[in-house]
Amino acid sequence: MATLLLSAVGTLVGGPLGGAIGALAGRQIDAQVIGSPTREGPRLKELAVSTSSYGTPIPRIHGTMRVPGTIIWATDLVETRETEGGGKGKPKTTTYSYSASFAIAVSSRAIDGIGRIWADGNLLRGRAGDLKTGGTLRVHTGRGDQPLDPLIASDRMACPAFRHCAYVVFEDLDLTDFGNRIPALSFEVFAGASEVGLADLAAGTEMEEAGPRLPGLRGFAVDGGPLARSLEAIGAVFPLSCDAQGQGLRFSDPDIVEADRTLPETARAWEESDFGQLHGRQSDRSTGEPSLPHAVRYYDPARDYQPGIQRAVGPTPAAGQRVVELPATLDAADAKSLSEKATQRARWRRDRLAWRLAELDPAIGPGSVVRVPGHAGDWLVGGWEWRERGVELELLRRRPGSARNGGDDAGDLRALPDRLPGPTVLDYFELPGDGVSQPNAARAFASVTATGRSSSVALFAQSQGQLTRVASAQRADSVQGQLAAPLTGSPALRIERSASLAVSVSTPDGAFDSASAEAIVRGANRILVGGEIIQFATASQAGEDSWMLSGLLRGRGGTEAAAARGHAAGTPVILLDDRLVDMQASGAPIPVDGDLAAIGPGDAEPVHAPLRNVGLTLRPLVPVHPRCTISGSDGLAACWMRRARGAWTWPEAVEVPLVEERESYRVGAGPVDTPVRSWSVDTNRFELAPASLSELLAIAAGEPLWVRQVGTHDLSPPLLLATLP
Repeated sequence: MATLLLSAVGTLVGGPLGGAIGALAGRQIDAQVIGSPTREGPRLKELAVSTSSYGTPIPRIHGTMRVPGTIIWATDLVETRETEGGGKGKPKTTTYSYSASFAIAVSSRAIDGIGRIWADGNLLRGRAGDLKTGGTLRVHTGRGDQPLDPLIASDRMACPAFRHCAYVVFEDLDLTDFGNRIPALSFEVFAGASEVGLADLAAGTEMEEAGPRLPGLRGFAVDGGPLARSLEAIGAVFPLSCDAQGQGLRFSDPDIVEADRTLPETARAWEESDFGQLHGRQSDRSTGEPSLPHAVRYYDPARDYQPGIQRAVGPTPAAGQRVVELPATLDAADAKSLSEKATQRARWRRDRLAWRLAELDPAIGPGSVVRVPGHAGDWLVGGWEWRERGVELELLRRRPGSARNGGDDAGDLRALPDRLPGPTVLDYFELPGDGVSQPNAARAFASVTATGRSSSVALFAQSQGQLTRVASAQRADSVQGQLAAPLTGSPALRIERSASLAVSVSTPDGAFDSASAEAIVRGANRILVGGEIIQFATASQAGEDSWMLSGLLRGRGGTEAAAARGHAAGTPVILLDDRLVDMQASGAPIPVDGDLAAIGPGDAEPVHAPLRNVGLTLRPLVPVHPRCTISGSDGLAACWMRRARGAWTWPEAVEVPLVEERESYRVGAGPVDTPVRSWSVDTNRFELAPASLSELLAIAAGEPLWVRQVGTHDLSPPLLLATLP
């Protein structure tokens, strides 16, 4: 508070310089009044990434840890060129991609294996061992008979096998998703038992016994340096006692050692300067709390080994909290329990006794737990001083009972899902003209969805058994699915606010968004259902892979005929957005007679899809606004209005453009495919004299009278003008 207040006052008085001086003074006051956190132990490496610096120690991994590793070998980037397109006079497109091969050491002792791998914070390798991008991974566990890696040997000829050092080799790792550079990597390493003990950490050190287990310690990394530094970090949280009287070190857990011996009575003082001259003992109780640990920071496996913190229950002392940095893997519940026990242990150990003895049981030494005459509870021998006429013991009260449990929470983790690569879902279809693309070229699109990884999916044109690469879906994340229930027909005249349709998406990642009326007018929220384009206003998720779309605007883009027919359950549904692959924009020849094929990361065989809605782009739209009068005296007079492909706005007082080579219509009476009589006209009007009408009625009474626009490439669907009497 003083920091904020004095900073504001200083800024008002002396400008930026005054604000800086005020903030500095306020920080000093806050430190004296409130206190500041005290951190103890090695710092947790929150943002550690792979390095290649000389002299960087390779840690010894025990248990399960997430480590960055050290690059020990690498090749130059390898460039790959892929050329696509070039059909119908369009230029070819050449795409460059890069890959690299390199090796990273992760542990200076043998390991059991590698789990997940993160690259730039995202999953590169899943729990099932699947790489999320192109390349090959080999794991060398660091055994004594470890062979040479063939790729390193082929590059360096004479090279070591790196025995007793665990490392991984990436061969031709695709760097497209990482900016064409080697990403910042970190590895989930499994090395040994699920719980780490002192015997594991002190391997190679003379120990009389295996030492106590460290309950809850799932992983620890020894980064080098003396063993005492690692034991100091662990001893700040776990209760440890060390005795070096015998042939080697002997560790024990003072919290579980039985107090099976009672100290004898004290001896009187030997010198005037000794404590407790009459009784041979002295008691002391520390009143302050500056040395009590109040929180433990650790690596939490529930949060992908990101640092977590668990605090002991109780008020924060005035001197500030002491945070113990423990570079180890712990569950949240174990970290909470350790924090509570360490805090209670430190509080109880504020009670101290100095005890003078003339003789001492040889079984009692530092780390022993004893009973003291005239004092309740158990006491830990924290230290001793041997003198010429006896021994002076330093005793600490041992924490009784168990610590409070509960209240632990690892926190939230917003991690991307780890899914195995699934089969590619492919659809291939034509869409109506947009008024911008070439009027005489079909608009074919591919919708590609692949689960599990976001690498590109190659697209091929299949003709006469041959596959020719024509394009690629860079992300393969189109939203597509199928109708979960039938959709009834619609006249497609106005927005249907109460209408809805149910969609089952192909992948759980497929999602729809709601849109305002203004956004819908601008073309938002378009889906292709079979051969009909529909816009929707509201999207609500009904399940993991099911959605309900409501507020429908049917028959968009001249697809009224498909809207009138309706759609059965299982009809394909595709969201029309920028994630589709525009085959015309790619410059590739559009396969019409053959299929489009896709090969994704989860496909053992190519996935095929025929072209749907063939001719939808170039087919003229059905005319609208029919008017027809039939009179025995005046004959027949009919008129209509034409529409143009791609002209969807239809501004007032402006005639729509003539997209076809010329304006022409076919008028017929009777069945559309086999009319009784047909005529060709060049305007949007058709007339018959009374005599001709009488002749027509004689052979086509009760038959429909219809008109179709004759386009450059196709005929429009028929428009009913009238039914002949």
